[in-house]
Amino acid sequence: MLTFWRHGYETTSIADLTKAMGITPPSLYSAFGDKRQLFLETVQLYARGAAERERAINGAHSAFVAASELLQAVAITYTGDETPPGCLLASATATGSAGSLEVRRTVADIRLGLASQFSARIKQDIADGLLPSDCNAEALANLVVAVTQGMSVLARDGGSREQLLAVARAAMMAWPSHDLGSDC
Repeated sequence: MLTFWRHGYETTSIADLTKAMGITPPSLYSAFGDKRQLFLETVQLYARGAAERERAINGAHSAFVAASELLQAVAITYTGDETPPGCLLASATATGSAGSLEVRRTVADIRLGLASQFSARIKQDIADGLLPSDCNAEALANLVVAVTQGMSVLARDGGSREQLLAVARAAMMAWPSHDLGSDC
């Protein structure tokens, strides 16, 4: 996982993977079929936190709290000592040839799932009166996802944890409230 995270899907070679895993190429092919399948399984492993993330989104006091906590968590994750900077999903598919269409689609589906989870939570907050009735839930949910991906780029470019946490705080200042009227 860390090899794909560090180098991206297309630029990671079979030699890079077998060295990182301590196996031979025939063993890799026997276990996973090919690099694409290994990557897809890696992404599924990376995304296993999706169920936990969904519980956190639904269990938070509000979508605002869920978004704030997510952005803080990714700032910490993207600048971790044990992982490459940024997000595996963003860095692994930054480029794309026609042969990696399935890879890009899988990664996009994970991001779309996150946006969908936030959109549903935002709609619940609208129904509960926590957000203005004319708030655009999809746009606000996509803002959260876009900020997470932008924070990944900042981390890959050398941004510090403090810088990413500042971005998270600034992004949350754009969150609508009844006090400010509805600019959703």
